[in-house]
This record gives sequence, C-alpha cells and structure tokens, in this order.
Amino acid sequence: MSLTVDIRKKMSGFSLEAAFGAGDERMGLLGASGCGKSLTLKCIAGIETPDSGTIVINGRTVFDSSRRINLPPQNRHTGYLFQNYALFPTMTVAGNIGITLKGITGKDRRAIVAESLGRMRLEGLADRYPAQLSGGQQQRVALARMLVSEPAIVMLDEPFSALDSFLRSQMENELYETLESYRGTVLYVSHNRDEVWRVCGRMAVLDEGRIAALGDKRDIFRNPSTVAAARLTGCKNIAPAFRSGERRISIPDWGLELATAEAVQADITHAGIRSHHIARTHAGDTSNAFSFNLERLIESPFGFSALVSAGPGRESLRWEMESADHRALPGSGTGAVSLCIPAERILLLR
Repeated sequence: MSLTVDIRKKMSGFSLEAAFGAGDERMGLLGASGCGKSLTLKCIAGIETPDSGTIVINGRTVFDSSRRINLPPQNRHTGYLFQNYALFPTMTVAGNIGITLKGITGKDRRAIVAESLGRMRLEGLADRYPAQLSGGQQQRVALARMLVSEPAIVMLDEPFSALDSFLRSQMENELYETLESYRGTVLYVSHNRDEVWRVCGRMAVLDEGRIAALGDKRDIFRNPSTVAAARLTGCKNIAPAFRSGERRISIPDWGLELATAEAVQADITHAGIRSHHIARTHAGDTSNAFSFNLERLIESPFGFSALVSAGPGRESLRWEMESADHRALPGSGTGAVSLCIPAERILLLR
C-alpha cells in the first residue's frame, strides 16, 4: 500500500473516524457536504492534526499519535489541489510552477518549468498571471505546480464543484488525461457519484465522519450494503424492511412483500431498488409482479420517470422508464401499470 490511514478527530458536533488504504491507483472519497471528506485530506496533508491514529505514506510514518510523530506539511511529500486552486495572483504561471522547486535554480529550474508547461499544454502562457487564464488553464497550472515536485500522493478536493456542467465535463477529461501519466496514489474527493465513477477505480463512501462502504466501485454500486452508501450512490427508492422468510422481505411503507435472490440476514433494516431496475411486467413474470397506481409522470430533457404506488396511503416509488414504456402508457399519464421488481436487483441494507 502507498497510503494507510487510521485516524480519529472530534470536531464540534462531529467526529471523524477514517480507516482505509490505497495503492498506486485513483481512489474516490464520496460523500455529502460536511461528512469529513476534505477533513480527511487535510489530516493526511498535515494541515489538520488528528486526535489519534496513524498515517503512513509509502512506508514512511508521517503521523502517529502514540509515538508523537507529526511531520509538518512540507515534509510529507503530498500534493494537494484545493477547490479554488490557490494560485499566487502576483506570480506568473512560470513563477507559480517553479515555486515548489526548492534548491533548484537557473537553467535547471527553467528547463523543468518548460517541460512541465509542455506536458500540461500551457506553452506560451509562462508570463501570464492567473487572472489572465481560463478556469481550465488555472487548473492545469495548479496541477503542474503540484506534480512538478513529484509528490508521493496526489489529493484532489472537489476540483469541479464551482463549474457548470459543460465546463466540468471538459476539465474532467483534461484532468483524466493528466492523471493517466501519474504513477502513484490519487485521492479524489467529490459529492458527485458520476465523477467518482468515471475517474476512480475504488472508492470509500463517507457518512457523518465514518466509512459506510469501501471497495471496488462496481461492487459498491451493485451492493452498497448500507442505507448511507445506497443513498450516496443514487438509489432513489429506500424504505424500512424486515425479514419475512429465508428469501423474502416485507416493506410496509410500500405495501409489498418481495422475493429476493439472496438469503435475507436478520440484521437488515431497509430495502432499496434503483429506479432504473424497475421494469414493465412481461408474459411469464410471476415473482415480484404487481399492479401499481401511476401517480405522476415526470419529464426530463432526455426521458421520463414516474411516481408509482401499490395503493392509497402507500409511499411512492420512482420508476425510470424506457422510451417504449412511456409510449405504452395511458394517454392521461395516470391509471394502473403492471411492473416487476427483479429479485436479483433488490438491495438488502443495514
């Protein structure tokens, strides 16, 4: 492992308990605002000090509360990209990049900066100031400044949070290309599950300071296992549930009893179904097929979804439908619709 973290820190009304490891990979930290994502990065970088625990980077202990080790940020050899890039406004692009090259001067310094400018496609911008750059150019300068010192790990804190969707997409592609050439640990903090999915291979889901899920992104999206992880990975239908049989669950809020593909453990507290996994009932469907009331049709720029319920007084489920399903609906957009909840798609949650 290139990075091992096991720390605790109590804040006002909030406690962080984070334990995970990462190798030479891009690992995402996914969570809502205020869950402890940025605080975790700051503890690793040495900007914040945990109350207890250990942090080891490439086999080197940079923090150990029991041994009273707490290296300052400049001795941890980490790269941290802040949300606002933190460029020095009175320095040129070349100055911003070169400032991290301690002990290197003259021709060697200029050569390293020039090579970095070329790698980041910033040729011709060496003498400009941050205010004269686009958002994408500012980000590349900040990345160049971070990478030119060859950090042991790279940490990116919500790099696109302030951008519109079009610019975010462009800059995400540029960032991905840049990180392709970096051989080390990348920690990518975001509240956007789609970003984490596209950029990272593994992920940790943080909820109120604790890790709710940790592992391969595909495994977590397929089986989030906790209510917090299911919500943060985009599950729109979650309700309290209890075991009613070896492979059956009862969900009172929805008024449904469902067969499950896997054995139901006694400690489950909720069930979830992703809205795009609900399907129209076809001939031969007998398990988990029900008649639902179509309560409301919701149109988006690229498709339709609907709120459906199993009867009066029951909570609604969100159904993301295929275009063919929409065309087959009653003209009024209300009425009854027969839907199936696949047993293998049901999320059993704690």
